[in-house]
Amino acid sequence: MEDDLPARLLPGLERRLKAEKVGEVRFDPFTRGRYSTDASHYQIMPLGVVTPRTIEQAERTLAICRAEDVAVTPRGGGTSQAGQTVNESLILDCSQHLDRIVELDAAGRRCVVEPGIVLDELNRALKPSGLWFPVDISTASRATIGGMAANNSCGARSLRYGNTRENVLAIAAVLADGTRAHFGPLDDGKTKVPQALLRDLFAIAAREAAEIERRFPKVQRRVGGYNLDAIVPGRNDINLAHLLVGSEGTLAFSTGIELKLAPLLGRRAVGACHFGGFHEAMKAAQHIVKLGPIAVELIDRTMLGLARDIAMFKPTVDAFQRGDPEAILFVEFAEDDWDENLRRLKQLGELLGDLGLAWDNSGAKWGGVVEVLDPRLQAGITEVRTAGLNIMMSMKEEGKPISFVEDCAVPLERLPDYTARLTEIFENNGTRGTWYAHAAVGCLHVRPVLNLRLDKDVRAMRAIAEEAFAMVREYKGSHSGEHGDGIVRSEFHEKMFGPELARAFEEVKDRFDPQNLFNPGKIVRAPKFDDRNLLRYRPDYRAGAMTSALDWSAYPGAGGGFQGAVEMCNNNGACRALAGGVMCPSYRVTRDERDVTRGRANTLRLAITGQLGPDALTSDEMAQTLQLCVSCKACRRECPTGVDMARMKIEFLRARTEKFGLSLHDRLVGYLPHYAPYAARLHWLLNLRDVVPGAAKLLEAIAGFSARRSLPKWRSDYFREPDSSWPGSSRPSTSSLQQDVDARHIGERSDAVLRTAMAGHDGREVVLFADTFNRYFERENIDAAVAVLTEAGYRVHFASPINGGRPLCCGRTFLSIGKVDEARQEAERTLAALAPYLEQGVPVIGLEPSCIFSFRDEIRALIKSDAAKRAAGYSLLFEEFIAREAAAGKLALDLAPLKKRALLHGHCHQKSFDAMSAVEATLKLIPGLAVEKIESSCCGMAGAFGYHADTIEVSRAMGELSLMPAVRKAPDDAIIVADGTSCRQQIRDGAGRDAIHVARVLAAALP
Repeated sequence: MEDDLPARLLPGLERRLKAEKVGEVRFDPFTRGRYSTDASHYQIMPLGVVTPRTIEQAERTLAICRAEDVAVTPRGGGTSQAGQTVNESLILDCSQHLDRIVELDAAGRRCVVEPGIVLDELNRALKPSGLWFPVDISTASRATIGGMAANNSCGARSLRYGNTRENVLAIAAVLADGTRAHFGPLDDGKTKVPQALLRDLFAIAAREAAEIERRFPKVQRRVGGYNLDAIVPGRNDINLAHLLVGSEGTLAFSTGIELKLAPLLGRRAVGACHFGGFHEAMKAAQHIVKLGPIAVELIDRTMLGLARDIAMFKPTVDAFQRGDPEAILFVEFAEDDWDENLRRLKQLGELLGDLGLAWDNSGAKWGGVVEVLDPRLQAGITEVRTAGLNIMMSMKEEGKPISFVEDCAVPLERLPDYTARLTEIFENNGTRGTWYAHAAVGCLHVRPVLNLRLDKDVRAMRAIAEEAFAMVREYKGSHSGEHGDGIVRSEFHEKMFGPELARAFEEVKDRFDPQNLFNPGKIVRAPKFDDRNLLRYRPDYRAGAMTSALDWSAYPGAGGGFQGAVEMCNNNGACRALAGGVMCPSYRVTRDERDVTRGRANTLRLAITGQLGPDALTSDEMAQTLQLCVSCKACRRECPTGVDMARMKIEFLRARTEKFGLSLHDRLVGYLPHYAPYAARLHWLLNLRDVVPGAAKLLEAIAGFSARRSLPKWRSDYFREPDSSWPGSSRPSTSSLQQDVDARHIGERSDAVLRTAMAGHDGREVVLFADTFNRYFERENIDAAVAVLTEAGYRVHFASPINGGRPLCCGRTFLSIGKVDEARQEAERTLAALAPYLEQGVPVIGLEPSCIFSFRDEIRALIKSDAAKRAAGYSLLFEEFIAREAAAGKLALDLAPLKKRALLHGHCHQKSFDAMSAVEATLKLIPGLAVEKIESSCCGMAGAFGYHADTIEVSRAMGELSLMPAVRKAPDDAIIVADGTSCRQQIRDGAGRDAIHVARVLAAALP
């Protein structure tokens, strides 16, 4: 991406914006590159980005742009599918700060919000009032209300609630000339629109009334063009705000949006209707809607298969799917009377029987209804359905499902023929499609699989669009049924609405915005939708020659597939969620596009393809982009397209380290396993850092460790395996376990436990991997694990280095600083020591999640050997092993009651590898222990991240999102359980409470 910013704009525009304090002003190539894409397949470099903190700052920005003759594109979450939010203009990002609820009238079921508030955040705030904004779109976790209004978004339950237009009461806005206006019901005393503008708009609508009646599609899902039908004379419900809804930021800038609210949904009954033939599902939809459901949502065979391949969705799919259906329709009933919901669910089953479907049939007529009444499974189904776009995009090949005919809407009775003919169109153009979404309203999301790097596939996209839109017109449907016009569909308005209405749309734009200030090129006077110069993959798009250190062979492209892995990010923005799950913790603090997985992936893609200049991959700007990535691995699990930023950061760190070397801070972090045996012998000296006045500040100046954070205490009685031979190998004195949990102490038994562990018990064997952190700083956890395993009858082995020397290490600390070769050497050394046990199938048990999961993740990508494969298969966290053995009835462990409450915080990697259920199950083995999971993202410590002077503030803020408040509220006698070394340190520093490993809780309950 060449820096094509017009010289006349610099430094003038940037300097003026900064001088007038309009918020954060950024004109650097990296920021502009991050805003050059949305969730469509387009890429257009903006002039710059302004992030206002107040509405007044946004207004000042507009005034400056008006004076400088610079166009503005308002932007929310940047999740648009059609290219609405990319332009050669100044981007006005409303999502970071313009997110207040200005007014809430619960009794009147209405509220007024700023444009940048995210739908899920709004509904969370409304929930205590028993209300919600019911346009429940799939991108609710990141889509803003301003963006929804601009797009006229629809939701899965539009059968009952309608689209955004039908739920917007009024809009306060700033017009292109700076006038403040209020658009609402015509007879509302609050409505204030310039009379000349109003007169001209009514004149256009009156003149075109007959054409509007003739050409506007009569389907609910019609969001194309301008809503001239809202102001046609003769209507008694004229609301001027509805003219702005769906206008894609081209007519005015919304400053306050008044919404109609609805009571929260109660209990729901869901029927998962299975069909052996896709066509049978399409024919059934028109009959199902007569039962009065609030939603009928489709998932096809392709999407079911892709979802099952994604770890976070597989359990849900397995729970609702029966057999091997071609399609499933999820039918949802939500009446106030629960018995009525059950009656309709029964009628649904009878209806499918009347249509000839039965479980004992074969072929297209196989099928039936799986009743889903469990709210948790219903929520899981909703999660799968709303992730449909990203699930489809999880295909790893170069071809991807492309959005351009995705949300056409046709009358419901036409749906079977439409889908059959569209499938034929795809086949005739050498591709196939994936299907999901809103069967109840004739709006199916369908994406043909194309590789837009290829001229032939770009030509196929044009051919498919022309044929598909012609068919939609034939059926009196809408070519834009949910995702708006943008670049994708604006070109086709003249064919859809006719030349007369196309000119009328241009008149509306010119009357509102004669200077073309707002988001030009959308809805009217649009570019060709297949202009390759506007696509993300332009004709000259390619990655330069590069080498990668990890295995990316599952993906195509340069760097052994690293390019393809980066390009898996489709910009849909699931990583911008502000609650639920873990991804992306640093973004939840900063709310900055730079600090979200999407922003990082975009920057990497632009860098490796040469669009940010030479050496961009190793630049300071790239280092800043990835600085706040804590390698939590949440994106590995929660990004439906599998963007693994933790692994990608390793590649960046390797490249930058090779070029610039290491800082002292990085050396102290990365080489900790090497010098730890010697540091332990000098524990009395090194621990003075937190005792001697000024020592912490001196170390901060020298090595970057924040003086505001205490460091872990080195100790002389660190854990040593029997018959150790590394420095300081004398036998330790063993401290007690968990004195604050219970009076039972086993410290005095540790030596005996070690002897018993080595003696063996009936062939039940395990290898305990003692990681560096627990070994040197919290050996009580290792002692506790040994005690529990021995008490349960297992023989505990301790692997030792083949050639002697210092203890084994997984290599993780080296990966955190980009020293991949050193990490590989550490891992190979450890695998060699473990090999005899792995060959016999002996489980390798560890205590530290970041270490043990390295065997199942990074080491597999570093080393291609049988030992690495076996280690990945046999490596378990302590709690995973205990829970597995208990579930299989093999755990001979008699635990005493512990009448206490345990608050459980999960390490990010436990969550990423779906191991939280194991630690919960392990704790529940203790009679009387009440276990409560803290809903938290990353604790914020994240290895060395929380110790660095440059990142300590963000580290603490991450902890304060939910974890620290929950711990502070816990009763004094509650047990705080956290299996991560970093998590325990963060809780101690941030909340003043001691958290303990699950192994110590079990050990305290030993008889």
